[in-house]
Amino acid sequence: MSQVILYMSMSLDGFIAGPDDRAGQELGRGGGRLFDWLDDRLGEGVNGQVYREALATGAVISGRRTFELAGRWQGDHHDGVPIHVLTHHVDPGDEPPGSARFYTDVVACVTEAVQAAGDRPVMVQGAGAAQSLLRAGLLDELEIHLVPVLLGGGRRLFAESERVELDVVRRLDGNGVTHLRYRVAR
Repeated sequence: MSQVILYMSMSLDGFIAGPDDRAGQELGRGGGRLFDWLDDRLGEGVNGQVYREALATGAVISGRRTFELAGRWQGDHHDGVPIHVLTHHVDPGDEPPGSARFYTDVVACVTEAVQAAGDRPVMVQGAGAAQSLLRAGLLDELEIHLVPVLLGGGRRLFAESERVELDVVRRLDGNGVTHLRYRVAR
């Protein structure tokens, strides 16, 4: 069965976007710094390895806010893989582009994403989606791209989460980032 893995860049003080993240300023003030490591994504080093692993996923689960701030990825997150958008409400007539589909039920969302991914992992994007999957016991691993910066404010990855034990799977030091992989202990 496919693993369901959160991929998220985060500041050392726990923020995934700077203050005032919104349309036109999607990563908030100063939040773009969290993605500087992607400058090396096409290289042979650690950052390239981690980026290639992310692109090897067979489906995406995203929170609605992330999906909207990302311009709905114009219907294609990467390589045409299905996009499963977890949301609280679906407006009638709101047709997501490409292979994207809305879900209000977290179990149905994960079940269909895992089925669509086949033997490849499922990528999770967005704090809200990550928190929902953790609460439901449906998140297997977290790949945190820890960037050595203190943003001092913004959107937290785990603003109000329950206690969750994690096991370290690996630590890779890349250029300007430490990639940390954790398995959710069950």
